[in-house]
Amino acid sequence: MSVTHPASTTASPDDVAMIEAEGLSKFYGNFAAARDVTFSIKKGEVAAFLGPNGAGKSTTMKLLTGYLAPSEGVARIAGCNMSTDRLEGARRLGYLPENGPLYPDMNPRSLLQFFGQLRGMGERLMQQRIEAVVRICNLESVIGKPIGKLSKGYRQRVGMAQALMHDPDVLILDEPTAGLDPNQIREVRRLIRELGETKTILLSTHILQEVEAMCNRVLFINEGRLVFDGTPAELGREHENLDERFKSLTAAAV
Repeated sequence: MSVTHPASTTASPDDVAMIEAEGLSKFYGNFAAARDVTFSIKKGEVAAFLGPNGAGKSTTMKLLTGYLAPSEGVARIAGCNMSTDRLEGARRLGYLPENGPLYPDMNPRSLLQFFGQLRGMGERLMQQRIEAVVRICNLESVIGKPIGKLSKGYRQRVGMAQALMHDPDVLILDEPTAGLDPNQIREVRRLIRELGETKTILLSTHILQEVEAMCNRVLFINEGRLVFDGTPAELGREHENLDERFKSLTAAAV
């Protein structure tokens, strides 16, 4: 099945590709977790990586971040090849995996200090960034509490704060609202919308409401292949709602 793309437009100086996948594939023996995935996300876009569970979303995100090496193809963050220039790419990237790197015995402040030190921040800059991300993520009331005692919603905020510590240009978020209650989901969505005003964001989800609430671009993956690339309006254009479109894309042979 060919990928549906949005109508082309005249390029502008702001059309800078910040996240690029070029023929990305990942094979495990004869199984293809991702196959020939190609797209680019411009500066300032908030894109949803949509698809059913097991479609290849997390694998592709790990390829984009350099966490996994591709079997074929190239991943770039802000123009940096994540196979050959991963350290420079990591400086431009904030990554929140589905199960983020949180240490339950630490409190949010000590965790953020730890990650600031790992990134080689000086003391003054580190304290400035801690103050900034604590404010952005609304962590003031839990800053001294053990992370293991926090609700999942607050743990997600702590994970987001560590991804933002070095003020990256690009954020890649894997299932950022998974397992949260409705109030917590609203808070995380609000935060992502605010971050999308200044950063390029790719977030994976299988929840259609995430697309409608936060994103101006949709990449739909099924069975390891990209099957749609366009706007939320274009995704549902031929159907009464996004549920029907989701069903039709996942039912199609790829």
